[in-house]
Formats: sequence, structure tokens, C-alpha cells
Amino acid sequence: FFIMMFEVYNDEIYDLLETNSSKKLTITQDREEGIVVKNLAKLPVTSPQEVKDMMDSGMENRAVGKTNMNEHSSRSHLVLKLEARCTNVTTGALSKGKLSLVDLAGSERVGKSGAEGARLKEAQAINKSLSALGDVVRSLVQSGGSGHIPYRNSKLTHVLADSVGGDSKTLMFCNISPLDSSMQETLCSLNFATQAKDVTRNMQTPTKGSPSVGRESPMSPMTRGSNSSKARSQPGTPIGRPK
Repeated sequence: FFIMMFEVYNDEIYDLLETNSSKKLTITQDREEGIVVKNLAKLPVTSPQEVKDMMDSGMENRAVGKTNMNEHSSRSHLVLKLEARCTNVTTGALSKGKLSLVDLAGSERVGKSGAEGARLKEAQAINKSLSALGDVVRSLVQSGGSGHIPYRNSKLTHVLADSVGGDSKTLMFCNISPLDSSMQETLCSLNFATQAKDVTRNMQTPTKGSPSVGRESPMSPMTRGSNSSKARSQPGTPIGRPK
């Protein structure tokens, strides 16, 4: 097993497990691996405790900040990837699988959060990327995955392309607030979840030498509004982090 952990902060990607690296992180498409973030640290793990320790270490490096609505507000989208590799001892065939766990930063109404300066820039980037994710979901609903899907409109949707498309299985959780003051945000989140659960991908049987695709598959509801999600397909651009 291997673990990777990164955040999408102000529409840039930052490694949370190897923060001292000066290497640029770029999103690429690989025929065998699917979506790959080049130069991202990929560390071996052998037990649940090692995974937890890595997660705890990565969380310490995540961008957080104080707003009027949350004293420890997430200012980035968090992506944790676990990769499993198995070798058939008889044939020698190698099989791979990926599990992506995603914690989405909540959409923000600046009037309520009181975001200014750096916090305002973060809020704008968060809202823009969530809007791009909404566009991807709408395109998947309308085309069943067979038409153009705007994965490359943001770093977030680009790195999640092979987790919400292709032959992936996707489970999304929508976190909402029971407060009357959060009614508008709750309705937006529920509308998003309602649309996400209507996604059905029309996939064909893979042919030899072609990227893996599967059969028709429904997509379960996703995370928006307050936090959490999952993700798989296509390429991006370089990075650098002034934190």
C-alpha cells in the first residue's frame, strides 16, 4: 500500500507529506495510472496505524484560518489517496486500485464569514473551485459522461477526474447545518446533492490497449457546503507555494 496526501489551496496543489520539496507538482494523464500528480510524495504504509500517523502529519500542514463562522476554517480542499498493488503469484500479473478520500472546504458567503485580505482570496478560490465541480456534475448528468466534461476548469476537478468519471465508484456525503441562519447554504448543498445522485455514466467495455472504462454506473450523492467527498481522468500545470 502507498499513501499520498495533498491540498488544493488557491487553485494550486501542495504536498502535505513532503512540504520541503522544491519540485513543481503537475497534473498529468497516464494510460495505466489515470490521473497522476507528478513529483507528489508516495510513501509506503503497512498498517492502519501508519496510515493514521501519516494523516495526522499531513493535517498539521493543511491551510486553516479563522473566520466569523469558524475559528478553524479549512482554507483548502484536502485529498488523501491510498494505492493498493497486488501481484498474482501464478501469472505475475499486477493489479492496482486507488481509494481517494476528499474533504472539500465549505462554500463561503463573504458577508457572513467576514473574510478580508488573504481570507477573501481563499474564499474566492474555494467558491470558484466548488462552482467548477458543480459544472462537472451537471455535465455528467446531462451527457452521462459521453460528452465533454470540463474537468480542466480547475485543479480540484482535474485531480478528481478519475474519481467521478471513467469506471470509478463514487460516494459523496453532503454536510448541512440545522441552523435557521444557514438555510440558504443548506438549500444550495441539498440541491447540489440532488443533482449529483442523478449522475449515470454511460461506459463501454474496454478494448485492448485502451484506457479502462466500465459499464453503466450510477454516482451516489457528494459532499458540498461544509466538508468531505471522493474521486478519477486528464493534465494540468505547475505549482509553487507561498504559505
